[in-house]
Amino acid sequence: MITRRSLTTALLTSGAMIAALPGTVSARPMVLNRPSAGRSYSQFLDGVRADGARLGIDGAVLSEALSLQAPNAKVLQLDRHQPEFTLTWAQYRDRVIGAKRKSDAAAAYQSNLPMLTELWRRSAVDPRAVVGIWGLESNFGTRIGSFGVIDALATLAFDGRRASFFRAELMNALRILGRGGIAPRAMLGSYAGAMGQPQFMPSSYLRYAVAYQGGGQADIWTSSADSFASIANYLGKCGWVAGEPWGQSVSLTRPIDASRTGRQTVRSLGEWETLGVRRADGRRFSSQTVSGALLLPDGPAGDAFMVYANFNVIRRYNPSDFYALAVGLIGNAAA
Repeated sequence: MITRRSLTTALLTSGAMIAALPGTVSARPMVLNRPSAGRSYSQFLDGVRADGARLGIDGAVLSEALSLQAPNAKVLQLDRHQPEFTLTWAQYRDRVIGAKRKSDAAAAYQSNLPMLTELWRRSAVDPRAVVGIWGLESNFGTRIGSFGVIDALATLAFDGRRASFFRAELMNALRILGRGGIAPRAMLGSYAGAMGQPQFMPSSYLRYAVAYQGGGQADIWTSSADSFASIANYLGKCGWVAGEPWGQSVSLTRPIDASRTGRQTVRSLGEWETLGVRRADGRRFSSQTVSGALLLPDGPAGDAFMVYANFNVIRRYNPSDFYALAVGLIGNAAA
């Protein structure tokens, strides 16, 4: 069953899931002021401004970014009243990987083919996975969020729930502004501060975002090229294995005990064949020595997948089996 948080990202209702991703960092070279009970919002922002100045961020940038009057009520409402979802894989699949999503993936892939091909040559990351993530995170660049990132992060840092996390991300966002290349009003994202087309938290931006043309600051808000390059860099830095698939649909010739399935149970395809696993068309695997894990997301009566090392790399972007399966299947539909 899928949880509320992983569904939230995949259905594109927000980018909040990125806030909990493995691989994000909170680079803080100094001990920063922290909000304390009883401080006004204005006093809180004064502390942020002082910390920013000690980090060397230009005063004019800090003044423009932190010219906020009050916590954002809509951000607080969304953060405190996230709906609970409990879906089976089949329900999730039908909501997230419909015919339109597949056709949009194919169109996006074809329209960006020269760029994606060049990126594949450079990074060795499969561009179909890049398109799959791009499609899930921002509906192929069309839904980046409408919240000012500084406004959202300042609100959540002041509010107190996960205050240290959001305070660190707020300072990271100010660092990005301090580099130039984007104005505070153009730094848009989800209510939880996930930014642009890849829905990177500021810490992930600082670690993984790259410009497609090289040099300069990556524009993940308006540039699909920089967004593709940044997603590919993320996957590459997280261990993408060049030339290997993420996984494939399979069929079962006989029932398999659930204790033998799951990402942690890795066997050679030859061993899986002895247990009754075959390709989706019922034929034997072309290689017997490749290692993989069997996923039965809805149990033995539902879909079955053999997943490989790159499946786990996709999960670094969002630690959900459903999400990683959706990325792979959307990517398959793209090309």
